[in-house]
Amino acid sequence: MGQAASTLSYENGKTKEDVTDTKDRSLKIFNMPILWFLVFAGITLVSMYTGNLPGGMIGSLLVMMVLGELFGWVGDRTPIVKTFLGGGAIIAIFGAAYMVYAGLLPETTVTSMTDFMKSGGFLNFYIAALITGSILGMNSKVLVKVGLRYFLPIFGAVAGAIIVAGIFGSLVGFTLKEAILVITMPIMGGGMGAGAVPMSQIYSEMMGNDPSYYISMLVPALALGNVFAIILASVLDIIGKKVPSLSGNGQLMKGFTYEKTKQKYHIEKMGVGLLAALTFFTVGTLLGSILPLHPYAIMIILVAVAKISNIIPQNVVEGASQWYQFVAGNWTFALLFGIGVAYTDLNTVLEALTLQYILTVLGVVLGAIIGAAILGKLVGFYPIEAAITAGLCMANMGGTGDVAVLSASKRMELMPFAQISSRLGGALILLLAGLIIPLL
Repeated sequence: MGQAASTLSYENGKTKEDVTDTKDRSLKIFNMPILWFLVFAGITLVSMYTGNLPGGMIGSLLVMMVLGELFGWVGDRTPIVKTFLGGGAIIAIFGAAYMVYAGLLPETTVTSMTDFMKSGGFLNFYIAALITGSILGMNSKVLVKVGLRYFLPIFGAVAGAIIVAGIFGSLVGFTLKEAILVITMPIMGGGMGAGAVPMSQIYSEMMGNDPSYYISMLVPALALGNVFAIILASVLDIIGKKVPSLSGNGQLMKGFTYEKTKQKYHIEKMGVGLLAALTFFTVGTLLGSILPLHPYAIMIILVAVAKISNIIPQNVVEGASQWYQFVAGNWTFALLFGIGVAYTDLNTVLEALTLQYILTVLGVVLGAIIGAAILGKLVGFYPIEAAITAGLCMANMGGTGDVAVLSASKRMELMPFAQISSRLGGALILLLAGLIIPLL
């Protein structure tokens, strides 16, 4: 999700990549010259280590943004890490977790950031923007053209992942509950911010224990799943070349073309989007006190129904999408750094990385490929493209994973479908997690 900032468009419809070349971007952090960023970072660190950092939201968000963006910048430019391990997202999380583990952050700063993330509501604030904006911002042309057929291979990917992970898990000693809830669900859940983080909240409220207990187990699954998804994307590309009848060479189905719509960004619309996100979250919380579903799941259903029924005014839809992109583009690395501080226990993470765990993660990704390919073929999709979009783009690390998987498979033109998998597919997993927990 860390590169979400790169998807933000200017008023003329161009992206940052269109107006800023690679050399220029490499000399900037958080879209500013490195020298100026280091000035801001120096002020932040001096304030923090001298005990003069403002308390509450100001000091916490400042540290999270500065160190999160710094770690994210490094991770997105580190070989192997940027290609296979999720890039800046992983470095931001584990860099923060290591700073806490090694005592490199003052205790007062750790406490302040933890309170800001949890009781301060920053996590919920981010998730509200993400769910509302990503679903309302889905391109209706894609949804109408492809129709409900695309969701069948997504369901196939989920079913295949659960079945194969259950089999692999049972062979290496995991219970069905561990294989599905702790390993399969986070991998198929649409990334860190949209999947593992809200999922840890759901698990905490429905099964007890602190969210940090669960996220420390979910994060390794997510990272490993992303690695296998990228590697297997390359394998699928090779298979497609060896067996041409299985592949559309970047075309999901015959006769389909996709044109990306452009929109102008307005501050006023973003304000409307902020209001919409907060309202949908509040309604989900209100109904969550009555219905036996988690507020996140209720919110997802409400936003999806509103999108499908087309009852939300266009300026609200655009505003929600733009607000989501603003939040994702400016605060994703800050959120991930906060997750590393408040929710990630390095001891638990290291204990989870066993051979049995790795084999079960591989089973999840293989199952997603098989299920998506089979059901994709049934609805008229090319098996290779269905496996990549509905399978691997469900099993990768959200937005960053989509780019890496499509790049590895040499099928970047499938990005609209990858986004459906990451956004609506990830939302589906959160809903399923809330429904499956009582059964297991």
